[in-house]
Amino acid sequence: MTDLSRRTALGLAAAAAAVAPAARAAIIDAPHAALDRPLTRIAWGSCANQDKDQPIWEAVLDAKPDLFVFLGDNIYADTRDPAVMARKYATLAAKPGFRRLRDTVPVVAVWDDHDYGENDAGADYPMKAESRRQFCDFWGEPADSVRRTRDGIYAAYVFGPEGRRVQVILPDLRWNRTPLVEKTFKGGYKAWAVAQGLTGKPTPGPYDRIPDLDATMVGEPQWTWLHDQLSQPADLRILGSSLQVLADFAGWESWINYARDHQRLFDTVRRTRAERLICISGDTHYAEVSRLANNTPYPIWDFTSSGLTEVWPVTTPNALRVSPVLRERNFGLIEIDWSPPAPTVTVQIRDEKGAVRISQRVDTATLRIS
Repeated sequence: MTDLSRRTALGLAAAAAAVAPAARAAIIDAPHAALDRPLTRIAWGSCANQDKDQPIWEAVLDAKPDLFVFLGDNIYADTRDPAVMARKYATLAAKPGFRRLRDTVPVVAVWDDHDYGENDAGADYPMKAESRRQFCDFWGEPADSVRRTRDGIYAAYVFGPEGRRVQVILPDLRWNRTPLVEKTFKGGYKAWAVAQGLTGKPTPGPYDRIPDLDATMVGEPQWTWLHDQLSQPADLRILGSSLQVLADFAGWESWINYARDHQRLFDTVRRTRAERLICISGDTHYAEVSRLANNTPYPIWDFTSSGLTEVWPVTTPNALRVSPVLRERNFGLIEIDWSPPAPTVTVQIRDEKGAVRISQRVDTATLRIS
């Protein structure tokens, strides 16, 4: 576990509140009811500290999504004690807004580092099997779910009838992830970051690109699975990544730290001819839109929404950013227009009052392999 989290790096301590006692993780019913009707509104979010107020759920429910996708840091467990993790899941389960969401909207979820168990943790996190069990129990995975036994909780879902099928792919970026590489800063990262911030310049995080070609975000079994999923028929694909897919180069955790996997993702899209794919992501504690059209099968969009409770006030570099940056609590919303000849999506970032703060229209006819 590194001590270079966003809060620690600039001395921004998160407010701590007492958690409700619980002997084991609460179990949420109706985890992801199959939807045969076409989806027209998909909401997503990340980074929901269970010890903070969560008024944003009212705005999410007012948006009337057909599906909600949790992209990780759904709790801030940050522990190697199963009882502590269980209490934090129970605290989230008791949130009135979260409860209303679960009662009215189908939900799918994947984890990021804090609900996996520790800040920026990867394959060496010692409690990952127990964490997987609690995750699956909380989100109501069936007893025979493959997510309970394989090397990670990656999953994919298809919603809607033929001609209007939406595929949601959720990779696991923790279970098999090899170690990060930290840069060396004279006087330490914290001192450097504070000084950099005072200049008004963008302040990257402490991590560097990893030169080891064997380094990986996901591991070979998951690559095989991802290839198979991208080979499935779909009319719109949504890759729900707990980390940013495109940000270049923020210096925090993201796909681009693992250069081989980063390019392999786009190569896999090309080889499988997986058209009409957009990416949604979380983790950052701010919202933005990124776009890449070089060395990709077609323009790749990455819509980042974070966080539901967490805010990161520091300017972070990203050479592929094509939108303003929203440093307020937020969630994402995808509106789908199924009018022929190809679906059009309007992706919005909304604040905790429901106001649209960032909006981008994408004609999926442009997301084709020539």
